[in-house]
Amino acid sequence: MIQQGRATGQTSSASVHSPMELSLAHPALKAFVCGSLSGTCSTLLFQPLDLVKTRLQTLQKGVSPGSARVGMVTMFLSVVRTEKLQGLWKGVSPSFVRCIPGVGIYFSTFYSLKQHFFQDRGPSAGQAVLLGAGARTVAGVCMLPVTVIKTRFESGRYNYSSVLGALRSVCNTEGPRALFSGLTATLLRDAPFSGIYVMFYTQAKKALPHEISSSPFSPLGSFSCGVLAGVLASLVTQPADVVKTHVQLNPHQYRRTADAVRFIYAEDGLRGFFRGAVPRSLRRTLMAALAWTVYEQLMAKMGLKS
Repeated sequence: MIQQGRATGQTSSASVHSPMELSLAHPALKAFVCGSLSGTCSTLLFQPLDLVKTRLQTLQKGVSPGSARVGMVTMFLSVVRTEKLQGLWKGVSPSFVRCIPGVGIYFSTFYSLKQHFFQDRGPSAGQAVLLGAGARTVAGVCMLPVTVIKTRFESGRYNYSSVLGALRSVCNTEGPRALFSGLTATLLRDAPFSGIYVMFYTQAKKALPHEISSSPFSPLGSFSCGVLAGVLASLVTQPADVVKTHVQLNPHQYRRTADAVRFIYAEDGLRGFFRGAVPRSLRRTLMAALAWTVYEQLMAKMGLKS
């Protein structure tokens, strides 16, 4: 009777939880879901800034009158005039394919590393850099093929009909290796950006007065800390972003990352490494600030410490 009762109890307990509920109970998977949701919101809102940034970075001398002086607003209006308003969201499909799982991978890796190494204490400034850089490296390598396709969609130089079609086209015409073009430049951009961002973000949050961090305005305080961290991290990593864009658009032209660096310098000097800095800083800053704010609020609702 006791064994039967135990068996019955086990059966009834199992019936209460669906497989989805059991899977979502894992903290790392919850972090993945929260990260993916935050990535969806930020990607949709700020895709136009990413497209304008890519167009500015790949604008070469002699392409159009005064092209070397074209700025963010001019490029924005040019895209709207030639490709209509929806042209600003060109490349949003690969952005979704990249960011939804990519941001999820980043936050789940970040959460797992933090829980493993810093479960009972917050990381120091140097440890925060390593934590953010490590999580971004994992996500960056996993999602690099989609990043290459996204960059090509945004450039306006390629007429791909879909993400899968673009992947097949690149594999057939350039080989699978082209899907990992710009890996070095991407990691040199993303790992330092994330590491620097996490360092400034965590330090800024620690400096927030307790009255703000424990009040209903705490999300606004977190967002403000994210904006500050994003501006600083964007400026430091801007040159690597320009190099990455050039390598991914023209992998046949640049056999090594150093070749792209020499070309950009010969074409436009040091200023060339900061083309597209304004739209990129705006996008990366606002996107990261929004993603972290949404992520932390969702994690709190799930009863997990971010």
